[in-house]
Amino acid sequence: MEIIRKVHSMGEISSQILAARRTIGFVPTMGSLHDGHLALVRRMKQLSDVVVVSIFVNPAQFGPDEDYREYPRQLTRDTDLLIAEGVDYVFSPEPDEIYPEGPATYVEVEDLSTRLEGASRPGHFRGVTTVVMKLLQIVRPTLAAFGQKDAQQAVIVRRMIDNLFLGTELLILPIVRDEDDVALSSRNANLSSGERRSARAIYRGLFAARAAVEAGERDPEAVVRAAREVVEAEEVLRVDYLELVDGELLRPVPAVEGRMLLVAAVYAGSTRLLDNVEISV
Repeated sequence: MEIIRKVHSMGEISSQILAARRTIGFVPTMGSLHDGHLALVRRMKQLSDVVVVSIFVNPAQFGPDEDYREYPRQLTRDTDLLIAEGVDYVFSPEPDEIYPEGPATYVEVEDLSTRLEGASRPGHFRGVTTVVMKLLQIVRPTLAAFGQKDAQQAVIVRRMIDNLFLGTELLILPIVRDEDDVALSSRNANLSSGERRSARAIYRGLFAARAAVEAGERDPEAVVRAAREVVEAEEVLRVDYLELVDGELLRPVPAVEGRMLLVAAVYAGSTRLLDNVEISV
């Protein structure tokens, strides 16, 4: 495995791979890898000739009061994990490689970027789509993999790829959960033991809402309420948002029908956790 630090070097390597008519599978990450990331890597290994994983903590997607400086950086540990998985290249540039003049030019998917996470974290998705666009232009992957845990991000990145005719195929893989059903996240390491126990209620609440639909509930407010009651029974948890939305447009649904997402952002103490389940009628 080779670690690439420079944009021009990664671009040259990608050009050589594509000129040899080999496919590139790409997994963009911010590091602090867990089994959710590694599940994406393993799928890319199955589907691609060459696998590239990026490790880049993107300053453009953090707000002024967010944890950019405190975000865990474990490059040695992460590269050891990726070596064991048989990854071919790790692209891990410094911020001034990606933003040589600072974040000055942005890519933004309007409307979708202002709801849910976008409402709670203004500017977040502009930073996400900008860095993903840059990474796709540098690596030029045939196939890129994202996780369903960040459901809104996946929808927005797909829209960007389609609207800008980028040609990369996007693969969204299911959420990977720990044995206690907590969705895997780099931020889980920040949870105390008590917060971790309480965090189990997030998935229980989402599952209770889906069970209500399967039992015949068709009132969107009642479905959301079924989840909220479970989550809010844990005193340490605080709901930022919990909404039943259309799976493509991310708008609140007027009726329980079609493909929907029940999406949640919940604080466990000071740690903000994301989760979701798909509900189809």
